[in-house]
Amino acid sequence: MALQITTLAERPGFAPALWDMDHTWHEFVLNDPVADLFYAVATTTYADYVLVADDDAEPGRMVARACMMPYLAKGDELPDDGWDAVIRSGWLARERGEKPDAISALEITVRRDLLGTGLSGRMLAAMREHAARLGHRELVAPVRPNNKHLEPHTPMTEYAWRTREDGLPHDPWLRVHARAGGRIVKVAPRSMTVSGTLDEWRAWTGLPFDRTGAIEVPGALTPVHCDVPHDHAVYVEPNVWVSHDLT
Repeated sequence: MALQITTLAERPGFAPALWDMDHTWHEFVLNDPVADLFYAVATTTYADYVLVADDDAEPGRMVARACMMPYLAKGDELPDDGWDAVIRSGWLARERGEKPDAISALEITVRRDLLGTGLSGRMLAAMREHAARLGHRELVAPVRPNNKHLEPHTPMTEYAWRTREDGLPHDPWLRVHARAGGRIVKVAPRSMTVSGTLDEWRAWTGLPFDRTGAIEVPGALTPVHCDVPHDHAVYVEPNVWVSHDLT
């Protein structure tokens, strides 16, 4: 597939359809409230940090997108609240007029019918190249391992470090990062938090949410904690911090 990968700033015509691309994200993941601090202004404020790709065979029809966000790092330690921390820090830096000194990947999304074709690796390579062009020496990423949902009760501290016989990560998405030069640094135990009423969770998942306790939800990396008497459920997602040295 002959791809054209550019920033959204270079091809703003993709903006109206940026979030309409057919994808595999589960509804509950899209309801992290912190996400609005980036996605609501991604096509304007952060257009130079959004990559869009189309195929020469179908020019103008997006096949993948990738989002990054500049943020203000606090020391050398990557935050335990990973994805949420990056977005919050980037937003606060912008609001306060501070200059970000770091950059993080937020997501790579490939059109549903093109999953498994190697596009995610090509978008990751493009992210690395673009971050380097912007003057960064490191690209970090709070990675969401794409097979962890098959083992929701396995601690991420165990899953993240599991390897195959060849020494590469067991998880396919972590493996793509490793092959691109990424290094697993640590687990972000509370990278994303999604809370809602039981009716909201029923709408997001189609599940009854009628008992207190741990609920396994398709696509969730850990069980969702449900409290029926208090009418709420909370999902705390761990991610894996990966560092890409761009020097």
